[in-house]
Amino acid sequence: MSFVEEPYGALVGTTMRVMTWNVWGRFGPWENRHGAIVSTIRSVDPDVVLLQESWSAADGSSQAARLGAELGLHASAAVADLLFDSWGPCNAVLSRWPIADVRRHDLPQLSGAGWGGIALRCLIEGPRRPLLVYDVALDWPPHASAAREHALRHLVEVIADDVAVTKAPLIVGGDLNAGPDCDEIRMLTGQRPPSREGFVLFDAWDHADGRTPAETWSRANPWAAPGLLPNRRIDYLLTGWPRRGGVGSPIAAWTVGHGDDEHEPASNHYAVVADIRY
Repeated sequence: MSFVEEPYGALVGTTMRVMTWNVWGRFGPWENRHGAIVSTIRSVDPDVVLLQESWSAADGSSQAARLGAELGLHASAAVADLLFDSWGPCNAVLSRWPIADVRRHDLPQLSGAGWGGIALRCLIEGPRRPLLVYDVALDWPPHASAAREHALRHLVEVIADDVAVTKAPLIVGGDLNAGPDCDEIRMLTGQRPPSREGFVLFDAWDHADGRTPAETWSRANPWAAPGLLPNRRIDYLLTGWPRRGGVGSPIAAWTVGHGDDEHEPASNHYAVVADIRY
């Protein structure tokens, strides 16, 4: 193996902060959880936030708009199917910078049963250059690995074509409902043959310092514990090939939203945060 010395040139010293979080819709004491969600995001001070299971209501209100107003961030959300009478879960993106050219991609099912998933695509008008963001949620059952891989193979084609046109640094994040050793994740991260020749994503968690738990679904979380599922990291921030100056390359990652001795976690998932060269 050989590399060109400094293939990206001098590395930039500036970063952006990105966060992904499944915020569990209107389940549990959702109004009480709202304040904890706001305070957690505010403490992280991210530039971009990817939300899954964000709620959108029949009256036109949405968690994304509410959070955006309270945190002073731009907000965009996918249109939700009202699965629970007056509300439904959806993906949403919050950003310090304007959000342009938003697209919703409904991912295909492997068969008539189950759910393919969803990806909310946003082109963000960052101060140095545009950012291409895909906020993804996939089906959850442990036995749905083949279904998740099927959906991701479709999504990879969409993303690869999009990157070729926009030439923007790429961030793919969300609740993928699969551990890092699962086939569908290994396909994305170059640990098995890719679904599209030359396409690979890099896991920001490779740059974690071990100070926070890796698991984003944990039996230590009282909202997750009743499900009796094993502790796993199922939420991700993934990046594309670095650009000139290393732009788009992660340098640190950690989890937040664990709660403390006095407060329960704000969601049944913990959030992942990464600092990325930008």
